[in-house]
Amino acid sequence: MKHLGIDVSIQHLPPLDPAFLPLGKFNKAFLEDAKEPFHIAVERSGGQTAVCRTFVHGTADRLDADVYYIDRLIKTLLWLKGGFRVYLMGNAAVCAVMEERYAQNGARAFDVDFMSRIYEQPFAVLRVDEVPETQDSSMPVGCHLEGCRIGFDAGASDRKVSAIIDGESVFSEEVVWFPKVNTDPDYHYNGIVSAFRSAAAHLPRVDAVGISSAGIYIDGRTMSASLFLQVPEDLFDTKVKDIYIRAVRDTFGDVPYAVVNDGDVSALAGAMSLEDNNVLGIAMGTSEAAGYVDAAGNITGWLNELAFVPVDAAPGAMVDEWSGDIGCGVKYFSQDAVIKLAPAAGIEMEEDLSPAEKLKVVQGLMEQNDPRAAKIYESIGVYLAHTLALYHHWYGFRHVLLLGRVMSGRGGDLLLDICKQVLAEEYPDLSSAVNIALPDEKFRRVGQSAAAASLPEI
Repeated sequence: MKHLGIDVSIQHLPPLDPAFLPLGKFNKAFLEDAKEPFHIAVERSGGQTAVCRTFVHGTADRLDADVYYIDRLIKTLLWLKGGFRVYLMGNAAVCAVMEERYAQNGARAFDVDFMSRIYEQPFAVLRVDEVPETQDSSMPVGCHLEGCRIGFDAGASDRKVSAIIDGESVFSEEVVWFPKVNTDPDYHYNGIVSAFRSAAAHLPRVDAVGISSAGIYIDGRTMSASLFLQVPEDLFDTKVKDIYIRAVRDTFGDVPYAVVNDGDVSALAGAMSLEDNNVLGIAMGTSEAAGYVDAAGNITGWLNELAFVPVDAAPGAMVDEWSGDIGCGVKYFSQDAVIKLAPAAGIEMEEDLSPAEKLKVVQGLMEQNDPRAAKIYESIGVYLAHTLALYHHWYGFRHVLLLGRVMSGRGGDLLLDICKQVLAEEYPDLSSAVNIALPDEKFRRVGQSAAAASLPEI
């Protein structure tokens, strides 16, 4: 397979998406004869800096490939680790294109605006003579089991809450709600408080509250979250940014609390379940949520927004409606992936069905051993194998925990089998070094709220 003049060798392709071009494979082939140094640093809050020292070709005939490669690297660093300032050192022509693309009115305007908002800093791309050194840190969080605790997990389709006494669950509850279509933040607030009170009714007291929620949280504040997608901007600033902090204080007073991205909590839950660290958690549901617990058992403070990290280098890759970019993880590791592959599998569904209902149609066919549905899960399994190799370059994980509705039932089992097969045949070193696991059904449904309860230290 050839792209931008780069020959890429691939053994396994998704049966329903033969044009798929794994970005990790493209990157490896690109670097085989790239010799001109090019350095990137991305700075986020607190002076934390992620650095990538790499190479480009630096010749006119390979400029398009150089531009594509560096653009994808910057995009990856921004969404994987986060940042509002990009430092570039290297080829002037490539730098000029990046300054243009990552401007407020450039091709990556969505990324620029998003990072500016969540870090509350103006976004900038700067050419420098030397990029800053790596500055990274992690913090211990979770695995605190003593006392009477509440764990709350806010999902897009249901909210879960657990009451925990000295590490033992005494109550768990799931309630369907519709946060993504509600404009009134009081709807969200009342749902959170209702869950808190349901759990508190089963405890003699409340010593701490841990919260797992989709979105980006800094110091407990909601900086961005699809759960509040329809809330007007002025109400978001006044009622959503501190919604979890207010809910805890209004209900329980000044008790310890922690608010952590649900992906990081899934990784923490995996680490607790496996009794080991260095875990990447990936939840395939409404979107692709991810989190990471490092080798020391700490949470890194990285964004881990893998839904926006590019994974497919194919020029015809599917567009992500939110960012306007192509080839990003959300279209490969969520219910969107199942839906986009269904027509290629010969499965027709009524247009007025919701995405969750369309997923259920395919899951139902899978339970009936329908070969068309099987091809969908086989294709996602191939996607995953190639993409885990890409992710491993950045994380170096020892375990991968797969969660979410897409992983439920027979489809999830087949997806995992295909992923392991492709890894063994195409990435044997990685296959032997990494454990890929599915949680049991109870863990999938409720375990995350129990892990959330362990977040705050008393």
